[in-house]
Amino acid sequence: MIKNAIVVGGGIGGLACATAMARNGVAVTLLEQAPEIAEVGAGLQISPNGLAVLRALGLEDALLRAGAVEAQAVVLADYKRGSEVARLNLRRLKDQRYLFVHRADLISLLIRAARQANVTLQLGTQIEDVIPGDLPEVRCVDGSSARAEVVVCADGIHSVARARVSPGEKAQFTGQVAWRALVPATSAASEARVTMGPGRHLVSYPIRGGAFTNIVAVQERDTWADEGWHHEDDPKNLRAAFADFGGIAAQALADVRDVRLWGLFRHPVAETWMRGNVALLGDAAHPTLPFLAQGANLALEDAWVLARCLNEGTAQTAYQSLRKARVSRVIEAASGNAWKYHLSEGITRRFAHLGLRLGSQLAPGAMIRQFDWIYGHDVTKG
Repeated sequence: MIKNAIVVGGGIGGLACATAMARNGVAVTLLEQAPEIAEVGAGLQISPNGLAVLRALGLEDALLRAGAVEAQAVVLADYKRGSEVARLNLRRLKDQRYLFVHRADLISLLIRAARQANVTLQLGTQIEDVIPGDLPEVRCVDGSSARAEVVVCADGIHSVARARVSPGEKAQFTGQVAWRALVPATSAASEARVTMGPGRHLVSYPIRGGAFTNIVAVQERDTWADEGWHHEDDPKNLRAAFADFGGIAAQALADVRDVRLWGLFRHPVAETWMRGNVALLGDAAHPTLPFLAQGANLALEDAWVLARCLNEGTAQTAYQSLRKARVSRVIEAASGNAWKYHLSEGITRRFAHLGLRLGSQLAPGAMIRQFDWIYGHDVTKG
């Protein structure tokens, strides 16, 4: 078993991995470039596979107390009037629980868990390079450096270490952009609502005990936008892009006062996940498009598996082999999901929506269970 480790990145995956390692007796230092670990104004969906890790870390009940909303249904709606096309009742799944959470609330709980596990949090530390080796080195912008038996890089899509561990891989713009916003609650329903329109769709769901609605709106377009969802945009641009949307979606869009825009890029899954005792985790290894809401959940899975492999001394051989095939399949499924929401007006769209409507009415169990291979996966059970 390793005795010490450095984790680069204070996001969900990095904090979860640091905590899991520290609970196994590893002395962990977590380096984060921000002066404080905080994320505001964003929601995320924790599906059963990600929740299994949070449950194993003892955070499920605390997350519910912090305002996580348990999902009751997924609704697919048409853009014109917001009328329902299909409704999937998640209460049929007695063995699975889906939560809508504010990212800042989850980060706060993970920080507390890391500190309780005696993880050393070193904030305001910008990483310049990571050098793989028997005793890998982390070099900082301020000229300082540190070494540990293992370095875990959970530093996102612009990972400093990825070029060292798995070089030569480039992202491609998908021809899609996404806006993210948070507005006062527009509905009391505990459901994820996907409003589908030609070349566009809008996802909305409640967070913070139902006080707010999180919005993610995706549009197909030729003009490129930067990656990273922190880029500010004018709410008028969002409303103009979805001006013909009605119903609940239109109500939510009318309330947007602050919005972020980012380009959606398709990244190859890293060919190599661990080299010279430097491991990639989460988006650093496998960024995914948001169409199955699996980014945070896959990072949580990675964190648990990597911590377990390091504890067992099998990380060099087992970590990638346990994760890569599954992650690649999830990412492929997410990449292929958007077109189903973006069908143009015409007979194909009408028949597709009819199929969704009949399927949800006549075979609701089959529709709900179609992604059991994703959501029913529990890495904490070995």
